[in-house]
Amino acid sequence: MEINDDIIDKLSDLARLKFEGEDRNKIKADLERMIDFIDKLNEIETDGVEPLVYMTEENLEPRKDMVKDELEQNAALKNAPSKDSDYFKVPKVLHK
Repeated sequence: MEINDDIIDKLSDLARLKFEGEDRNKIKADLERMIDFIDKLNEIETDGVEPLVYMTEENLEPRKDMVKDELEQNAALKNAPSKDSDYFKVPKVLHK
């Protein structure tokens, strides 16, 4: 597969990015290296190889959901960068 300007334009439009000048050439070279790598992977003989579902053959069981020591309010607020007597203060994120 050849990487041309049309492909780079389409990818940059989809990613909402602009590639100009030297950056465009670098992106083109990177994409060509990626395609070459995929082509190399496609050369590997994988007939008869079962796909992996898990990376280990161990039977891992989820941990039990148990209540442990709770953190007291004063201890939680001790390292807060901003607090108001009993509460954490956070910057306003919603504006009307």
